[in-house]
Amino acid sequence: MPARPNVLLITVDHWFGRLLGCAGHPVIQTPTLDSLAAAGTRYTRAYSESPVCVPARRSIMTGTTPRTHGDRIFQQDLPMPELPTLAQTFRDNGYQAYAVGKLHVFPQRSRIGFDDVWLSEEGRSQWGVADDYERFLAANGHAGLSYAHGMSNNQYTYRPWHLPETMHVTHWAARTMAETIVRRDPTKPAFWYLSFTAPHPPLTPPAAYLDMYAGQEMDEPIVGDWVVQGETAPPQLQRRRHADSPVGMREAEELAAKRAFYAQCTYVDHQLRFVIGTLREQGLLDDTVIMFTSDHGDMLGDHDLWAKRVFYEKSANVPMLLVGDTTSGRVPAGEVDDRLVGLQDVMPTLLGLAGIEVPDEVEGVSMVEDTRTFLHGEYGEGAEATRMAHDGRHKLVYYPMGNVVQLFDVPADPWDEHDLAGVPELAPVRERLLRKIADEAYGTDLEWITDGLPTGLQAQAQRLPVDRGLSQQRGLH
Repeated sequence: MPARPNVLLITVDHWFGRLLGCAGHPVIQTPTLDSLAAAGTRYTRAYSESPVCVPARRSIMTGTTPRTHGDRIFQQDLPMPELPTLAQTFRDNGYQAYAVGKLHVFPQRSRIGFDDVWLSEEGRSQWGVADDYERFLAANGHAGLSYAHGMSNNQYTYRPWHLPETMHVTHWAARTMAETIVRRDPTKPAFWYLSFTAPHPPLTPPAAYLDMYAGQEMDEPIVGDWVVQGETAPPQLQRRRHADSPVGMREAEELAAKRAFYAQCTYVDHQLRFVIGTLREQGLLDDTVIMFTSDHGDMLGDHDLWAKRVFYEKSANVPMLLVGDTTSGRVPAGEVDDRLVGLQDVMPTLLGLAGIEVPDEVEGVSMVEDTRTFLHGEYGEGAEATRMAHDGRHKLVYYPMGNVVQLFDVPADPWDEHDLAGVPELAPVRERLLRKIADEAYGTDLEWITDGLPTGLQAQAQRLPVDRGLSQQRGLH
């Protein structure tokens, strides 16, 4: 058989698309990713079809939309669908396939087609599974202490990492992947999946990385001219502000939390150098396709929102870097590509670069060969529901409860500051994208569709829960 490239897919969690030095971000330090972008293509309009962990990862691993893979509401205990997975398709075509890090599938030890998985699942102990990272800590004298720093997985409190740096989950993931590469079967090409849990909270970077950003002036949060507070805001935004916003943190503390977030990003960036160095020293770098992306972003205070689950740019737009192998020359170096792409396009793109036929069930398209003219996004149902219709330039965000429509010109307004839904000249664009939302409706969505257009649901006062568990704080493992 002709030589086929290895493939390294790297994902992160909560990293928004323009949080890169090469994308012009004024603060972040990402020298490794900037170098990868210079060696390949950076896609500026890449989006998570459902910007929350489980649905987004199902799209990556199956090449399908939330409608097909079955989750748009973060169902942690929903088994993977009976669909060809990225890993299994590689294996069916003669590849070895190994994963390190976060899979976020159920059952927790399901390999979803990989030969083997070294798991780090952010302390999810509810299914009785001790993941490999926590087993590693135990073997090195730190049993049960992965969360002894006291920081929550879903809050923006922060502090330096509490154990030796070699015990940090980011370091563990990079080192374990490097060992996996060294231990490969040299007679077969490889698909490697490296899934970092960072920069998702807890915000616990090593102290040296916090020091890199100490005293550095932070980019201030952006607040659009459409932002309203209280009960006049769409119910979904009321819920998100209640659930995700830092509690009791003053503005200076919020900016400090952003420093800690950026520090976690830079730590990931630097640890990637260790993995790439291993590929180089093993003589594999020129024969390896590399992709870097995220399951979704993080609002980090923009529009008075934190975390994810909305279709504003810092939540839904994700980084997408693609570096080709040197033999095929199919991925241009140093190119910035503004075509619209989704996470469902990861699978057909990587399979295509490996010369593997894409399974019929895959709905995504190759971001190397095809041009997408529309992307639909969906998260939640009922009061949580929000939908997106994107044509590559205009992005329509729709909240069914309250029948709220927002329209943004993405190239002209890259941070969603100006809602154009009421501009008369854009009425045809608004109606066309609303009809797209209606065309994609299914299940409970059909309750708010009338005559081919979304008509919404009557807004209801929200009963917001009290958080007794510190946003799923972990304890002794």
